[in-house]
Amino acid sequence: MEAQEMEARNIRLEVDADGVALITICREAHLNALDTATLRELEATLRSIAESRESMPRALIVTGVGKAFVSGASIDEMAALTPSEAMAFTELGHRVMDLLESLPLPTIAAVNGFALGGGCELALACDLVFASHRAKFGLPEVGLGITPGFGGTQRLVRAVGLQRARQLIFTGDHITAARAVEVGLAVESVLPDELIDHCRKIARKIATRAPLAIAQAKRAINMGEGVDLKTGCAVERHAFALLFGTEDQKEGMRAFLEKRRPEFRGR
Repeated sequence: MEAQEMEARNIRLEVDADGVALITICREAHLNALDTATLRELEATLRSIAESRESMPRALIVTGVGKAFVSGASIDEMAALTPSEAMAFTELGHRVMDLLESLPLPTIAAVNGFALGGGCELALACDLVFASHRAKFGLPEVGLGITPGFGGTQRLVRAVGLQRARQLIFTGDHITAARAVEVGLAVESVLPDELIDHCRKIARKIATRAPLAIAQAKRAINMGEGVDLKTGCAVERHAFALLFGTEDQKEGMRAFLEKRRPEFRGR
């Protein structure tokens, strides 16, 4: 895949020659807060990735410009919303998070700074979260008289467990990157200057694996979450068998027997 770049007003998308895409939220003056315009741009960008088919990236990194990942949803915009307008806003946010979560490729949040409210929810919608030592996570919405509105009450429970999620949501407390790793919200905390390179290294390693296999593994993990073990294992069996009809399966096993590196094509 040729290196390419697509830029909107608040969202920048770059895809490198290794098939690793990088989305950067670019509202530095507003600490990358998610207003309606930015959410719509992000939705359009994610849809373009989901519909790219043959040119689909092998992995996606999401980050923010400056000292924030995403500081939250735009309070300037939310302050004047009516209940019906708030419903439209939360539905837009949920569409974006659902799109990100359902992409058939691995997604990595490179949390470079504040990941509060909608920013924490954006990170939670990614498959893997890596945090700068400077990062701060939190869902402070109850201090504003509202609840998390982009999936935080649901995804945080799945990430850190019921009791910790209740504590974080009910208090609105911020936690450090080290604490986020400790409770399971993030995988690892790294030096700020090394964050993007570290995430690229992980993404490029993933990009060498069979993309259809990764997509099916992601689907099985996501569908299995919250169901009983028997149902989850049935999903896995279907994914396992389905992949034996792909060129990648034949290439992967042939390469293993021939003691060479496989060349996966996503077919």
